[in-house]
Amino acid sequence: MQYQELLTELKDNADEEYKAFHSRLLKNDNVNVLGVRVPVLRKIAKKYKDSADEIMAFPDEFYEVTFVKLAAISLLEYGEFIKYIDKCVLLLDNWAICDCLAPKCIANHREEFFPYILKYASSDGEFHQRFALVTLLHFYTEERYAETIFGICEKSDSSLYYVHMAVAWLIAETLVKFYETAVNFLKKNSLNKKTHNKAIQKACESYRLSKEQKNYLKGLKR
Repeated sequence: MQYQELLTELKDNADEEYKAFHSRLLKNDNVNVLGVRVPVLRKIAKKYKDSADEIMAFPDEFYEVTFVKLAAISLLEYGEFIKYIDKCVLLLDNWAICDCLAPKCIANHREEFFPYILKYASSDGEFHQRFALVTLLHFYTEERYAETIFGICEKSDSSLYYVHMAVAWLIAETLVKFYETAVNFLKKNSLNKKTHNKAIQKACESYRLSKEQKNYLKGLKR
Protein backbone atom coordinates (compact mmCIF):
# COMPACT_ATOMS: atom_id res chain seq x y z
CA MET A 1 0.00 0.00 0.00
CA GLN A 2 1.40 3.37 -1.03
CA TYR A 3 0.72 6.79 0.46
CA GLN A 4 0.28 8.19 -3.04
CA GLU A 5 -2.67 5.84 -3.63
CA LEU A 6 -4.52 7.29 -0.65
CA LEU A 7 -3.62 10.85 -1.58
CA THR A 8 -4.88 10.36 -5.13
CA GLU A 9 -8.18 8.93 -3.89
CA LEU A 10 -8.63 11.82 -1.48
CA LYS A 11 -7.86 14.43 -4.13
CA ASP A 12 -10.27 12.74 -6.55
CA ASN A 13 -13.02 13.18 -3.93
CA ALA A 14 -12.13 16.73 -2.93
CA ASP A 15 -14.68 19.54 -3.15
CA GLU A 16 -13.36 23.12 -3.25
CA GLU A 17 -16.56 24.59 -1.82
CA TYR A 18 -16.53 22.15 1.08
CA LYS A 19 -12.82 22.81 1.60
CA ALA A 20 -13.51 26.50 2.16
CA PHE A 21 -16.43 25.74 4.48
CA HIS A 22 -14.56 23.17 6.58
CA SER A 23 -11.43 25.32 6.79
CA ARG A 24 -13.51 28.09 8.35
CA LEU A 25 -14.95 25.63 10.88
CA LEU A 26 -11.53 24.35 11.91
CA LYS A 27 -10.23 27.85 12.70
CA ASN A 28 -6.65 26.62 12.37
CA ASP A 29 -4.51 27.92 9.53
CA ASN A 30 -1.86 25.27 10.24
CA VAL A 31 -4.18 22.48 9.07
CA ASN A 32 -4.05 21.70 5.35
CA VAL A 33 -7.50 20.71 4.08
CA LEU A 34 -8.31 19.02 0.79
CA GLY A 35 -12.10 19.24 1.19
CA VAL A 36 -13.34 15.65 1.37
CA ARG A 37 -16.67 15.15 3.12
CA VAL A 38 -16.87 13.00 6.26
CA PRO A 39 -19.05 10.15 4.84
CA VAL A 40 -16.53 9.71 2.02
CA LEU A 41 -13.61 9.73 4.49
CA ARG A 42 -15.27 7.06 6.62
CA LYS A 43 -15.89 4.91 3.55
CA ILE A 44 -12.24 5.21 2.54
CA ALA A 45 -11.10 4.42 6.10
CA LYS A 46 -12.88 1.05 6.01
CA LYS A 47 -10.55 -0.05 3.22
CA TYR A 48 -7.50 0.65 5.34
CA LYS A 49 -8.46 -0.85 8.70
CA ASP A 50 -6.55 -4.08 8.01
CA SER A 51 -3.37 -2.14 7.17
CA ALA A 52 -2.94 -0.20 10.41
CA ASP A 53 0.86 -0.27 10.56
CA GLU A 54 1.20 0.91 6.99
CA ILE A 55 -1.33 3.71 7.21
CA MET A 56 0.00 4.99 10.54
CA ALA A 57 3.38 5.48 8.84
CA PHE A 58 1.91 7.84 6.24
CA PRO A 59 2.81 11.54 6.64
CA ASP A 60 0.18 13.79 8.20
CA GLU A 61 0.42 16.61 5.70
CA PHE A 62 -3.35 16.82 5.17
CA TYR A 63 -6.30 16.84 7.55
CA GLU A 64 -7.99 14.09 5.56
CA VAL A 65 -5.03 11.72 5.80
CA THR A 66 -5.02 12.00 9.59
CA PHE A 67 -8.80 11.58 9.66
CA VAL A 68 -8.59 8.37 7.62
CA LYS A 69 -5.86 7.06 9.94
CA LEU A 70 -7.89 7.67 13.08
CA ALA A 71 -11.15 6.45 11.55
CA ALA A 72 -9.45 3.24 10.39
CA ILE A 73 -7.91 2.59 13.81
CA SER A 74 -11.31 3.25 15.40
CA LEU A 75 -12.74 0.30 13.46
CA LEU A 76 -10.36 -2.22 15.04
CA GLU A 77 -11.23 -4.70 17.76
CA TYR A 78 -10.20 -3.46 21.20
CA GLY A 79 -7.09 -5.65 21.50
CA GLU A 80 -5.71 -4.22 18.26
CA PHE A 81 -7.00 -0.69 18.74
CA ILE A 82 -5.28 -0.26 22.09
CA LYS A 83 -1.87 -0.84 20.48
CA TYR A 84 -2.27 2.39 18.53
CA ILE A 85 -4.15 4.68 20.92
CA ASP A 86 -1.14 6.64 22.22
CA LYS A 87 0.09 7.28 18.68
CA CYS A 88 -3.39 8.36 17.67
CA VAL A 89 -3.77 10.82 20.53
CA LEU A 90 -0.45 12.42 19.59
CA LEU A 91 -2.00 13.31 16.22
CA LEU A 92 -4.86 15.33 17.73
CA ASP A 93 -4.33 18.99 16.89
CA ASN A 94 -7.83 20.30 16.11
CA TRP A 95 -11.36 19.70 17.36
CA ALA A 96 -12.62 17.85 14.27
CA ILE A 97 -9.79 15.32 14.23
CA CYS A 98 -10.18 14.89 17.97
CA ASP A 99 -13.90 14.24 17.81
CA CYS A 100 -13.61 11.72 14.98
CA LEU A 101 -11.62 9.41 17.27
CA ALA A 102 -14.57 7.62 18.89
CA PRO A 103 -13.81 3.87 18.76
CA LYS A 104 -16.96 1.85 19.40
CA CYS A 105 -14.88 -0.99 20.84
CA ILE A 106 -14.45 1.08 24.02
CA ALA A 107 -18.14 0.51 24.84
CA ASN A 108 -17.44 -3.11 25.79
CA HIS A 109 -14.11 -2.37 27.50
CA ARG A 110 -14.84 0.69 29.57
CA GLU A 111 -13.09 -0.45 32.74
CA GLU A 112 -10.01 -1.52 30.79
CA PHE A 113 -9.85 1.79 28.96
CA PHE A 114 -10.39 3.99 31.98
CA PRO A 115 -6.67 4.37 32.87
CA TYR A 116 -6.18 5.92 29.43
CA ILE A 117 -8.98 8.40 30.13
CA LEU A 118 -7.23 9.46 33.32
CA LYS A 119 -3.88 9.75 31.55
CA TYR A 120 -5.16 11.97 28.75
CA ALA A 121 -7.35 14.02 31.08
CA SER A 122 -4.27 14.94 33.13
CA SER A 123 -2.23 15.92 30.07
CA ASP A 124 -1.34 19.54 29.35
CA GLY A 125 -2.46 19.12 25.75
CA GLU A 126 -5.71 20.85 24.86
CA PHE A 127 -6.86 18.12 22.50
CA HIS A 128 -5.59 15.30 24.71
CA GLN A 129 -7.88 16.61 27.43
CA ARG A 130 -10.71 17.09 24.96
CA PHE A 131 -10.34 13.50 23.76
CA ALA A 132 -10.70 12.24 27.35
CA LEU A 133 -13.80 14.38 27.89
CA VAL A 134 -15.45 13.47 24.59
CA THR A 135 -14.74 9.78 25.22
CA LEU A 136 -16.46 10.10 28.59
CA LEU A 137 -19.42 11.69 26.83
CA HIS A 138 -19.69 8.93 24.24
CA PHE A 139 -19.20 5.91 26.47
CA TYR A 140 -19.43 6.75 30.19
CA THR A 141 -22.47 8.97 30.75
CA GLU A 142 -24.12 6.67 33.27
CA GLU A 143 -24.85 7.60 36.84
CA ARG A 144 -22.35 5.08 38.20
CA TYR A 145 -19.58 7.15 36.58
CA ALA A 146 -21.00 10.49 37.73
CA GLU A 147 -18.51 11.34 40.46
CA THR A 148 -15.57 10.40 38.26
CA ILE A 149 -16.90 12.51 35.39
CA PHE A 150 -17.43 15.50 37.65
CA GLY A 151 -13.99 15.11 39.21
CA ILE A 152 -12.33 15.08 35.79
CA CYS A 153 -14.36 18.12 34.70
CA GLU A 154 -13.27 20.03 37.81
CA LYS A 155 -9.61 19.29 37.11
CA SER A 156 -9.75 20.01 33.38
CA ASP A 157 -8.12 23.21 32.15
CA SER A 158 -11.20 25.10 31.02
CA SER A 159 -9.11 28.14 30.18
CA LEU A 160 -8.40 26.23 26.96
CA TYR A 161 -11.30 26.91 24.60
CA TYR A 162 -11.83 23.39 23.27
CA VAL A 163 -11.53 21.90 26.75
CA HIS A 164 -14.03 24.47 28.04
CA MET A 165 -16.49 23.50 25.30
CA ALA A 166 -16.00 19.77 25.88
CA VAL A 167 -16.60 20.13 29.63
CA ALA A 168 -19.78 22.12 28.94
CA TRP A 169 -20.95 19.54 26.40
CA LEU A 170 -20.25 16.68 28.81
CA ILE A 171 -22.01 18.32 31.76
CA ALA A 172 -24.99 19.11 29.54
CA GLU A 173 -25.18 15.42 28.64
CA THR A 174 -25.08 14.40 32.31
CA LEU A 175 -28.01 16.75 32.93
CA VAL A 176 -29.94 14.83 30.30
CA LYS A 177 -28.89 11.38 31.52
CA PHE A 178 -29.03 11.87 35.34
CA TYR A 179 -30.55 15.26 35.95
CA GLU A 180 -30.79 15.42 39.76
CA THR A 181 -27.23 14.23 40.31
CA ALA A 182 -25.88 16.67 37.74
CA VAL A 183 -27.91 19.56 39.18
CA ASN A 184 -26.41 18.86 42.61
CA PHE A 185 -22.98 19.05 41.01
CA LEU A 186 -23.74 22.39 39.38
CA LYS A 187 -24.92 23.76 42.72
CA LYS A 188 -21.38 23.26 44.06
CA ASN A 189 -20.21 25.98 41.65
CA SER A 190 -16.89 24.15 41.23
CA LEU A 191 -16.57 24.99 37.54
CA ASN A 192 -15.51 28.44 36.43
CA LYS A 193 -18.40 30.78 35.68
CA LYS A 194 -17.99 30.68 31.90
CA THR A 195 -18.02 26.88 31.69
CA HIS A 196 -20.80 26.56 34.27
CA ASN A 197 -23.05 28.86 32.25
CA LYS A 198 -22.11 27.26 28.93
CA ALA A 199 -23.09 23.83 30.27
CA ILE A 200 -26.49 25.19 31.28
CA GLN A 201 -26.91 26.85 27.91
CA LYS A 202 -26.12 23.64 26.04
CA ALA A 203 -28.45 21.61 28.27
CA CYS A 204 -31.25 24.10 27.65
CA GLU A 205 -30.75 23.69 23.89
CA SER A 206 -31.59 19.98 24.22
CA TYR A 207 -35.05 18.72 23.36
CA ARG A 208 -34.55 15.94 25.94
CA LEU A 209 -35.16 18.17 28.96
CA SER A 210 -38.57 19.52 29.99
CA LYS A 211 -39.49 23.19 30.04
CA GLU A 212 -39.58 23.05 33.83
CA GLN A 213 -36.10 21.55 34.03
CA LYS A 214 -34.73 24.18 31.67
CA ASN A 215 -36.28 27.01 33.64
CA TYR A 216 -34.78 25.65 36.83
CA LEU A 217 -31.34 25.38 35.22
CA LYS A 218 -31.52 28.96 33.98
CA GLY A 219 -31.99 29.97 37.60
CA LEU A 220 -28.63 28.37 38.42
CA LYS A 221 -26.69 30.60 36.05
CA ARG A 222 -24.01 32.74 37.68
